[in-house]
Amino acid sequence: MEDKAHALMRKMVPNIYLPYPASIDNVKEETPDIRTFSLSFTDREMRDHFTFRPGQFILVSVFNCGEAPISISSSPTSSAIFELSIKKVGSLTGEIHRYNTGDEMGVRGPYGNGFPLERLYGSDLLFVGGGIGLAPLRSMIQYVFARRSEFGRITILYGARSPEDIVFKEDLAGWEEEKDARVLITLDKRDRPWKGATGPVTRLWQETDVDPSSTKAIVCGPPVMISYVVFDLLKMGFAEDDIISTVERNMKCGVGKCGHCSIGSKFTCIHGPVFTYREMKEMPSVL
Repeated sequence: MEDKAHALMRKMVPNIYLPYPASIDNVKEETPDIRTFSLSFTDREMRDHFTFRPGQFILVSVFNCGEAPISISSSPTSSAIFELSIKKVGSLTGEIHRYNTGDEMGVRGPYGNGFPLERLYGSDLLFVGGGIGLAPLRSMIQYVFARRSEFGRITILYGARSPEDIVFKEDLAGWEEEKDARVLITLDKRDRPWKGATGPVTRLWQETDVDPSSTKAIVCGPPVMISYVVFDLLKMGFAEDDIISTVERNMKCGVGKCGHCSIGSKFTCIHGPVFTYREMKEMPSVL
């Protein structure tokens, strides 16, 4: 007969193959097609013991629709409630966008490696994000500001299509007020109310003062944006191991079994989705 200690351990360590119900505590509209869902597990043990690293993702399931990998956009420093910022792009995400406070969705994970925190402590950090790519960066940025004394200067560069497409507006304004932090935003097109920079996010280099010898760069956004940003960072003198980015692939199982996200000998779901440029340049068709 299973003893109580073993039964408790089984309950505390979730089955990574099974989705667990999580309740929506709040829904915030970030843009016309992006909403941030604040979630907590309905099971108290799951809620109390859920942990993750910035940069990891979970698989969200909707009955009769399937599953989708979604980056966690909140900091693990407050993981009792975690946040998912979801862009409406298909049937599953469209269904999720119909959900309201009190509804439930299935969640399993977290999966992936996350950002290499041990290598980032003590360094200046340069974050470069585009569109919904700011979501996984937000998790890391919130973590950094929650442990501010353990990191150096923070520079955040963000690009969006229009003022309406800027995500996490309140966060961006708040980060600008943090000690030794700078936030710069550019838009693809100029609208009448916008008086800031326009053009691709690389347009912001001329307003950026970072030292490649003491800075780690963390990049997330559309693949074409990542390619241009990485190319410029290398020209600036950033070391290949100091350029950290994410790789987009169609992840299904989350545990390296189905093969959907394989890139050469790597599986994005277990070896990534975070890689250094040194790792990425050895992987076919990434940049």
